[in-house]
Amino acid sequence: MASLKLSLLTRSLSTSSMVSQMVKPPIQVFGIEGRYAHALFSAASKQKQIDNVEKELKSFQESSKADPKLKELVDNPTIRRETKSLAMKQIATAAKYSSTTSNFLQLLAENGRLRKLDGMINAYNIIMAAYRGEVTCEITTATPLKPDQQQKLEAVLKAFVKPNEKILVTSKVNPAILGGMLVSIGDKYVDMSIATKIKRYTDVISAAV
Repeated sequence: MASLKLSLLTRSLSTSSMVSQMVKPPIQVFGIEGRYAHALFSAASKQKQIDNVEKELKSFQESSKADPKLKELVDNPTIRRETKSLAMKQIATAAKYSSTTSNFLQLLAENGRLRKLDGMINAYNIIMAAYRGEVTCEITTATPLKPDQQQKLEAVLKAFVKPNEKILVTSKVNPAILGGMLVSIGDKYVDMSIATKIKRYTDVISAAV
């Protein structure tokens, strides 16, 4: 059933006569966000619009964060799907988005998936980074890393990518993890946070009571 929906999604996004064959992405991204991003990459590839779509999605994502009304339109589940779809079409037209991006936004609105758009955009960015030979890496720590710590960590992470690949590292601070770090590199994820260790120990203790 899922594969049928993805096939229909690809057909909706692309007017190519070869839509029956999905273009394989350079990296596998999992979850529903990943599946939609794969279908979008396939459709954009057939239309030779992958770079334009990436820029347009980034533009929409930034606009959504800066415009409370647009964010409300995307996130509010009580707004009718037809209303959202029409709004997405109008926004895409005003911004002069490609047909692929416009159709994608409208389709998500019609399917009630707009609230997952941010994750889909992030998934598409991962695919595009891999397409360019880049590997995205996000490091989350409880407190900001010192410059020397950042350099040492980046040196270690480079060992996990191929010689012809470039690693792109971004850092985030989240006090809730208490200590340690969370590392996502490409499609891999490692949780070395103290918060997770505490939860694990708590679960073990609770089970023994």
